Amino acid sequence: MNDEHDPDAAHDPPDAPSTDGGGEAEDAATDANADDAGDEDAVHAYILEYLPHGRADDDRPQHRRTPVAYALGERDFRLFEFELTDDAEFGIDDRVQIEPETAPGIERARRVDYDDLNRGARQELEYVVEDIVEANERRFVDFYNDAEPITLRLHQLNLLPGIGKKLRNNVLDERKRGPFESFEELTERVSGLHDPKGTLVERIMEELRDDDLKYRIFVGVDAPTANK
Repeated sequence: MNDEHDPDAAHDPPDAPSTDGGGEAEDAATDANADDAGDEDAVHAYILEYLPHGRADDDRPQHRRTPVAYALGERDFRLFEFELTDDAEFGIDDRVQIEPETAPGIERARRVDYDDLNRGARQELEYVVEDIVEANERRFVDFYNDAEPITLRLHQLNLLPGIGKKLRNNVLDERKRGPFESFEELTERVSGLHDPKGTLVERIMEELRDDDLKYRIFVGVDAPTANK
């Protein structure tokens, strides 16, 4: 997967966590959200699985295991494993800050691949991807507005499941009349495009599961949509 850092490198959080100038947060996730509410540069991830007793493959006695969590990056769909402090408490779907500072409770973070996730995280993954796409509708609708040719014969739109030459041309012809404003409008204006949101979710899941894909448009810091 594309990344600007060593995929296996672990990093420690900064010495001084950010503060929001308000009262104490009730828990780590709430504190993280409050801290970065006005920070446009903050990068977030969603918790897929929280393992307070550590990984099942950790052979150490339970009281010596490190609590961990798996998470999915909101902006570029990177997968993470977090090593947590003993007093950390996270819930599935919690939104936590990971850059430029990590949320309280996260001791270390490292990139992982789909195959590194446990069963619970894999089961949750597609639901979280769908939630991210839905919550950022404008950004993902703009993919249909802005998608470009990759080669003379291949267009970014053709990387989406079920979109061949005819449906691609329907999208391109219709967007010349004006940009799409919502998934609902895409469905109404483009003949044959019945589930534009689900089509994106399916492609994102394909990019997460398959490390050998030649082209990536959603997953990784270098993906075309990652910084929009």
